[in-house]
Amino acid sequence: MLKLSNINAGYGKLGVLWNVSLEVNEGEFVALLGPNGVGKTTALRTISGIVTPAQGEVWFMGKKINGLPVQKITRMGISYVTDDGCLFSGMTVMENLMLGAYTIKDKKKVKASLEKVFALFPRLAERKKQFAGSMSGGERKMLAIARGLMPDPKLMLVDEPSLGLAPKLVLDVFKTLKELTTMGVTVLLVEQNVNTTLKIVDRGYVLEQGSIVQEGSSQELRENDHIKKTYLGIA
Repeated sequence: MLKLSNINAGYGKLGVLWNVSLEVNEGEFVALLGPNGVGKTTALRTISGIVTPAQGEVWFMGKKINGLPVQKITRMGISYVTDDGCLFSGMTVMENLMLGAYTIKDKKKVKASLEKVFALFPRLAERKKQFAGSMSGGERKMLAIARGLMPDPKLMLVDEPSLGLAPKLVLDVFKTLKELTTMGVTVLLVEQNVNTTLKIVDRGYVLEQGSIVQEGSSQELRENDHIKKTYLGIA
């Protein structure tokens, strides 16, 4: 479904990613792992069109997408949930959700998307008229993911959903993302919470200093000596 081939990307003269290649197959739950500041978010921004790579190619569903405008990439079926959610605090839950469906002209499809997200997040259905800014951190994460689901994407890019959440809520959010794959949504997750992530995802890539240094199934990565020592605290 998604393929990054030898991507070099950054901001102006500042290089962040170096020869990054990865693949995500349809229906998979894949993680891009690594410490803060190594380029994980830049990778998602490159896929979504916010950042144009200096070198390399991004392919989605057999089509090259690097260089295309963000809105066109979104309409192709890629949804990007940022680490802060980018919610409109002064707007209600329902208003935020409807903004997520702005590309859908068919009212029946919008209604179907709302039914799906409310079934997945019943708490949001109870708080339709509540302002996003008055919600808890966990509820805001739910709303951000739900809004990302409104355009009925094929692929969801989810950036650091565990950020600022209690461990119990982190597990709930990850289980919800896993459930999305059973509903036909492919997920690429960016995380620095390696231990919890590797218990949930199918496969993972480890990014360090802008380059992929490890890749494999979740089990292979959990058993990797470098991962155990560096990220899991096992000598």
